[in-house]
Amino acid sequence: MIKIPPYLKKGDTVAIVCPAGFLSHEKAQTCINTLVAWGFQVKLGKTLGGVQQNYFSGSDAERLADLQAMMDDPTVKAILCGRGGYGVSRIIDGLDFKQFKKHPKWIIGFSDITVLHAHLNSVIKTASIHAPMAGAFNDGGAENEWVQSLRKAIKGQLTNYSCLANPLNKLGKAYGDIIGGNLSLLVHLIGTASSIKTKGKILFIEDIGEHVYQVDRMMVQLKRAGLLKDLAGLIIGGFTDMEDTTVPFGKSVQECIAEHLEEYDYPVCFDFPVSHAKENYAIKIGLPHQLLVGKNKTSLKELA
Repeated sequence: MIKIPPYLKKGDTVAIVCPAGFLSHEKAQTCINTLVAWGFQVKLGKTLGGVQQNYFSGSDAERLADLQAMMDDPTVKAILCGRGGYGVSRIIDGLDFKQFKKHPKWIIGFSDITVLHAHLNSVIKTASIHAPMAGAFNDGGAENEWVQSLRKAIKGQLTNYSCLANPLNKLGKAYGDIIGGNLSLLVHLIGTASSIKTKGKILFIEDIGEHVYQVDRMMVQLKRAGLLKDLAGLIIGGFTDMEDTTVPFGKSVQECIAEHLEEYDYPVCFDFPVSHAKENYAIKIGLPHQLLVGKNKTSLKELA
């Protein structure tokens, strides 16, 4: 059974850390202000706006220690990752979840934070939230429906989203616990303890900045690993900033993905608003949902 961390109430503390890429304090300020306006206290990790070490927000040891400290801090009720990038897989095996298992809390983020979500789901058996991070609050983002969906999710409101139909959709209804995240990271985790288990689940995937052939290769790997075989349903989110090679691959990213799904009879939707773009709804990973892919629209509803 998946443990559900306590939902947040007014006065609770949200910590902000950067377990992967660097984020300046200035770029997190709107997020901090918004969390306070939502009624929460904010605790800043040392890796937010700390000493940048090349690509990362600090050394592996520093990022590990910062995340560990917030996981073990009894006053912290949720941990919002400042940004993704790369780096969580370098520290995941060093984390001690002993206290976290006794006192679970919401871990929030997407992109490289997919590693944490997958590990929490497969190993720690605790729900988490795939959602916008600190940078998404800037430039008016704090008011949009996607960032607001995070506010609703952490306060315990049942999520209920919909989007328009896509010609490549496969119609139908599915029930199951929802899992997923960034496609590159999900593939990266195959063969590790953190790899997701997909049987009977609703899987969602999204990605950014890949070549079409690379997406094709990742879909082949998911299929060969058996992760597409026994799904209840599949949600294809945004695949932003995709590129093609000098010699064209010959298909769009969506056509490429659809081709690999032809043999399966579960419902599939494309263009669902979960992505690296601003359209990125908060999704409670590990909790039961209903996916309805209809002729005119797709809906994803969290079940009580």
